[in-house]
Amino acid sequence: MNLNNRINGILTLSALVAALVAFPAFGVEVDGVQLDDSVRIANDELKLNGAGTHYRVIFKVYAAALYLPEKKTSASEVLALPGAKRLTMVMLRDVSSNTFAQSFMNGLKRNTSFADRTKIVNQLLSFGQMFASVPEFKKGDVLTFDWVPGAGTLLRINGKKIAETIPDVAFYQAFLRIWLGQQPADEKLKRLMLGEKTEGRDRANF
Repeated sequence: MNLNNRINGILTLSALVAALVAFPAFGVEVDGVQLDDSVRIANDELKLNGAGTHYRVIFKVYAAALYLPEKKTSASEVLALPGAKRLTMVMLRDVSSNTFAQSFMNGLKRNTSFADRTKIVNQLLSFGQMFASVPEFKKGDVLTFDWVPGAGTLLRINGKKIAETIPDVAFYQAFLRIWLGQQPADEKLKRLMLGEKTEGRDRANF
């Protein structure tokens, strides 16, 4: 091999290595949805804790992913963990906001006490404004529910903020319990979000 060919070979290899560094691989694919292995909220880098698909009867409704500052494998650890958090949902079918809101409230009632809900009633009303402003969630819509320390719960759809920031951490914990509580929206999805490898599909409540 002459010198020019060797130089060209080295340059080609260097370009491939640079491309791999510049464009890191996605963390996981869930039903055709590519989910990053990490996200950044304010100054915090969060790692993908787990992800899966939520079903209603036989229909795929959304892919969901939980991002945390560090890996956790139990709901109690997730709720107690300080720092930023994110729940990402990518819609796999169209769902009306009324249906989504009713499912949200049902999940909240199953996983929080009446006393706890009364403490966050004003926050629930604020969150309800989101459902009033979005008539329908479309297939492909990306919803992110962030807990930002010092600010509160921030909701975005396709990157656009659509509701007022909700400052009470008790609200975000109640929100996470819809998926991580004793009666979660989807038992298999709960285990997947907590990093467990599962087979088959369990009954969904949401």
